[in-house]
Amino acid sequence: MADPRGFLKHTERELPERRPVDLRLMDWKEVYTDFAKAELQTQASRCMDCGIPFCHNGCPLGNLIPEWNDLVYRDQWKEGIERLHATNNFPEFTGRLCPAPCEASCVLGINQPAVTIKQVEVELIDNAFDSGWVQPVLPSERTGKSVAVVGSGPAGLAAAQQLTRAGHTVYVYERADRIGGLLRYGIPEFKMEKRHIDRRLEQMKAEGTVFRTGVNVGVDISVAQLREDFDAVVLAMGSTIGRDLPIPGRELDGIHQAMEFLPQANRIQLGDTVENQITARGKKVVIIGGGDTGADCLGTSLRQGAEIVHQFEIMPKPPTERAESTPWPTYPLMYRVSSAHEEGGERVFSVNTEQFVGENGKVTALKAHEVVMRDGRFEKVEGSDFDLECDLVLLAMGFVGPERADLLDKLGVDYDQRGNIKRDNDFAAVGQEGVFVAGDAGRGQSLIVWAIAEGRSAAAAADRYLAGASDLPAPIVPTQVAQR
Repeated sequence: MADPRGFLKHTERELPERRPVDLRLMDWKEVYTDFAKAELQTQASRCMDCGIPFCHNGCPLGNLIPEWNDLVYRDQWKEGIERLHATNNFPEFTGRLCPAPCEASCVLGINQPAVTIKQVEVELIDNAFDSGWVQPVLPSERTGKSVAVVGSGPAGLAAAQQLTRAGHTVYVYERADRIGGLLRYGIPEFKMEKRHIDRRLEQMKAEGTVFRTGVNVGVDISVAQLREDFDAVVLAMGSTIGRDLPIPGRELDGIHQAMEFLPQANRIQLGDTVENQITARGKKVVIIGGGDTGADCLGTSLRQGAEIVHQFEIMPKPPTERAESTPWPTYPLMYRVSSAHEEGGERVFSVNTEQFVGENGKVTALKAHEVVMRDGRFEKVEGSDFDLECDLVLLAMGFVGPERADLLDKLGVDYDQRGNIKRDNDFAAVGQEGVFVAGDAGRGQSLIVWAIAEGRSAAAAADRYLAGASDLPAPIVPTQVAQR
């Protein structure tokens, strides 16, 4: 297990530095600098012989974290990437985008800074690509069965790769013009450059997965045709309906969902021309929502040249250390500063927006007030009302479910109380023979690591349906689906 005394000799947790703010605001490249190999191996050596590696449980994929930490420390990088790929199809995505629940459950993290698991992961896969070790994995035989995967986000891609490797013919349908889902058009370039998607897609194409873009399943391909052409279907279209804010003035121009704003910015970076682009240049921006999507809007607005940016959060400011309500090994509630928050803007907590104000049909300000939480409900703080000028408002309050009309209602799926596709304990859509559900479409808005885990598990379930049995690993067991 790496260096048995590493955590005693190296008590400091070290990560690559972020590029200077004034420099990175001039471009859209990823914010982190290179990390020296020797420093990474030192960090990997901090992985202790803890007996019970709680990081396995913290990671929905069940990543073999102590094993590849040890292999990196011992300079056995090729063996390390093999162990990493055994459980994770796309470590280049999770290593950049996952909030690392594994680190929150690291045993060393009880009384020291946790092991830099996420950094070891991303360095492993980047080194593997650079070394030419990421090659197509071809099936030993073809089954003659075909599967349609609807949606090309992380859940759909994971399901497609696993099913292709099991020998099935897999078509991935994406209604956008490029493959990747939210990875492509939701995640800003400064968090993950899109070249990482493209190089993985080349591997998947070489393995035999077929990609079809610009296809709205349910419209361009009818449900009847889908069922006739394919032996199984995996629904992985994500949770894409943004939560709205139905308050007075919502109809004014200049108020947009985050997922109207972010994809346009990504398209510009991909070289597209976007007519009537929603841009923050020279504007007073208010972002309503304090999560990762809000931070993505913040970093994007600053790069576009916003005059000033406020980010509103209705919840109170979290504590700077792990909250008592989220003890180890749970994921801690605590105050976090993303790279975007370093770059500018003002974060405002415990605030509720009650009205948008405008002139000539365009938003010019909003009315808001402070709130406190009592007995699980938000209550207005009397006398805390304020007005704030703004000419661009971005709603980043999360997502409430998959879109229904084009495909899901026509297919006849059922929905749970939260508006997600109802599924049974084996990832099968309730009442739909041969239809499986993976990722946010069935789980609800969640983390990328859960999306990949669900894609792998849904693929194993579909493979069992098609072949009677499956050797594909399923990181999430059916009882975990039923209980959550």
